[in-house]
Amino acid sequence: MRFNIPTLLTLFRVILIPFFVLAFYLPFQWAPFLCAFIFCLAAVTDWFDGFLARLWNQSTRFGAFLDPVADKVMVATALVLVAEYYHCWWVTLPAATMIAREIIISALREWMAEIGKRSSVAVSWVGKVKTTAQMLALIGMLWRPNAWVEYTGIGLLFIATILTFWSMFQYLNAARGDLLEP
Repeated sequence: MRFNIPTLLTLFRVILIPFFVLAFYLPFQWAPFLCAFIFCLAAVTDWFDGFLARLWNQSTRFGAFLDPVADKVMVATALVLVAEYYHCWWVTLPAATMIAREIIISALREWMAEIGKRSSVAVSWVGKVKTTAQMLALIGMLWRPNAWVEYTGIGLLFIATILTFWSMFQYLNAARGDLLEP
């Protein structure tokens, strides 16, 4: 297997995951900034690797497999960290909802691919907006430099949760005929 820059960026994102977790637990005043910075760097590589793969026509099977896995592990880990930090139902419930949605949609995509109908569950614009709101929410909630950034992060988390439900229902609706077929 040949590695290209987009695939190396995806691997770099996977490597960053334990570092942003370790940064989260560092006993220093600057640790939240470092944690949010590493997460933000990983989020930028998420956008950049896909852009470069399309631009340079360097999509690979390995990259197509690893990219969504890296995204989901990175986001799920951040959601668990913020749920632990805030330790309240109004952060934990949206975090659990978003993790559950990722599992449901991943299973749906896998099943639809098995029956040869993968295109009916392609990524929608709502999913992309949800991801943007989710990433910005997590950056603010990991960093926490002041109350306004935290409140903005929590507000974006609720927006991302609403979009999570919306995009999940879009995917389930697109697959409804196949799911309800006897």
